[in-house]
Amino acid sequence: MPDLAERLRALHRTPPILVLPNAWDAASARLFEAEGFPAVATTSAGVAASLGYPDGGAVPAREMFEAVARIARAVSVPVTADIEHAYATSPDAVADNVLRVIAAGAVGINLEDIVPGAADLEPLALQVDKIRAIVKAATKAGVRLVINARTDVFLRAMGPADSRAAVAIERGKAFLAAGADCVFVPGVRDSETIGALVRGIGGPMNVLAVEGTPPIAALEALGVARVSVGSGPMRAALALVRDVARELKTTGTYSSFTTKAMTFNDVNELMA
Repeated sequence: MPDLAERLRALHRTPPILVLPNAWDAASARLFEAEGFPAVATTSAGVAASLGYPDGGAVPAREMFEAVARIARAVSVPVTADIEHAYATSPDAVADNVLRVIAAGAVGINLEDIVPGAADLEPLALQVDKIRAIVKAATKAGVRLVINARTDVFLRAMGPADSRAAVAIERGKAFLAAGADCVFVPGVRDSETIGALVRGIGGPMNVLAVEGTPPIAALEALGVARVSVGSGPMRAALALVRDVARELKTTGTYSSFTTKAMTFNDVNELMA
């Protein structure tokens, strides 16, 4: 595992940009690996949906960690786990849960700076203490965990629009100083803001790819270290399943799942 952690950390040293797909189960993780991606992330929203929960901290921590373990067992590449707010509030409790994630086989995490139901971001000093506690616990466990420290100031439209970049930069710099390896700023799409954040944070930055996000080559040119896709692929897969259901109910035909489906043998070979 220490080797996998270092492999994942090295992928953040750009260029090239780290294109990181987000899996929601063992099969999607294995597919991303088979297509040549050097690492796989999980999506908390995708995993939650696959387990029967909405996103936003509703998944019991045990079930999330078990899902991470299944994904990590399915691939040989490094896995970084989206563990939301780490299902805890105090630095020590957060660190304890991160040790459970390491035991599940992940060598990286996403850590959010807001807890479910809160109206504001976690106090910066508290979030920094959480990161420091994670670094200390992971180091003691012998795994230099890759920490992708997320701030939701843009995603949740916190405060005046013209102040958000400054808040993200302040928090990002503090996260890196506390031991984080990358700063995740979901909710930004325009090149000017992305470039300003990269320059201001002064370290590896992760962008979430959504409709309107600049292409990967443009993000790399802006200095972005990592681009992930979140729950997008899972939601696209669900949309296909919905199309299958609607075709069966309306026309009674099968083209929505026969035209582009992988063969039975291909799936078995993928999972062998």
